[in-house]
Amino acid sequence: MRGAFLLVFVMATVMAVSLNDFESFGNFKLEHKKHYKSAVEEMRRLQIYVKNQMKIMQHNMRFEQGLVSYKLKLNQYSDLDDDEFERDMYGVLPDIDDNFTQPAFNHRTLSFANLPDYVDWREKGAVTEVKTQGHCGSCWAFSTTGALEGQVFIKTNRLISLSEQNLIDCTSNYRCRGCEAGWMNNAFQYIKDNGGIDTEASYPYEANNGQCRYDPNNIGATNKGYVKIPRDENKLKEAVANVGPISVAINSLPSINHYGDGVYYEKDCNPNKHNHAVLVVGYGTDEDGGDYWIVKNSWGKRWGRDGYIKMARNRDNNCGIASSASYPLV
Repeated sequence: MRGAFLLVFVMATVMAVSLNDFESFGNFKLEHKKHYKSAVEEMRRLQIYVKNQMKIMQHNMRFEQGLVSYKLKLNQYSDLDDDEFERDMYGVLPDIDDNFTQPAFNHRTLSFANLPDYVDWREKGAVTEVKTQGHCGSCWAFSTTGALEGQVFIKTNRLISLSEQNLIDCTSNYRCRGCEAGWMNNAFQYIKDNGGIDTEASYPYEANNGQCRYDPNNIGATNKGYVKIPRDENKLKEAVANVGPISVAINSLPSINHYGDGVYYEKDCNPNKHNHAVLVVGYGTDEDGGDYWIVKNSWGKRWGRDGYIKMARNRDNNCGIASSASYPLV
């Protein structure tokens, strides 16, 4: 009976896709080293891949017509549907109690005058390589380490990769849930109270929840707390220019899953809802897409622009990028 069902399922899938789809999916599997547990699972992934491929083609036709400001592309996640992607790749707690921790200081605006038109902290050496969170909702941990790595570099001129796994394993008392979700400010508070965070080399990433193995002999950085930036894109710009890379939470919609290039603007983004954490490392202006933020993600270098995305700036706080911004004090 099971064999008959499998045959019917496979036949139905074959009838729904073309030979070109099979060839494209075969190349996708080879490129991203995909292996599936069964023929049924493989056929399901093929269907999802073909559906995503069609959405990307339709969107990019609109881009060519000048109707949208960004392009999409296939990537290593193209065999995931939208629900799976949100479950596995996002990771900001929607119900976080922001009164659980208190910022060490409120952000003091230094100056809006004479801010540069373009800033990119990558060019100054303050940003580590793009990392990959895998199928673990730990984006909050990568946003946390990215901001602290930047502050340590600016203060010491040493770029030290810090351990996201340390945060995943050791912050349950700070209302973070490891691979389920977490919050950057709570992680900053943990690092302060704990007296430090280990280096990536000493406490490597596993993409799973584990037991806390923090070792004070392997500290890579400490902080004195964190600073919240008021909900204002101009103040976020000033902080990026004068302080360094900034942790932010955003509202991610399914269209971001396959972002490829251009300035990402989504009219349906909710600035009051957050489900993903990233790192703002700069800003600039695109001749075609307008003002943008340079944003480091944690979905690997094959996603987006070598792991980065240009997100719309000065468009009513699109996707809530300035709604929950903060940075650690070192």
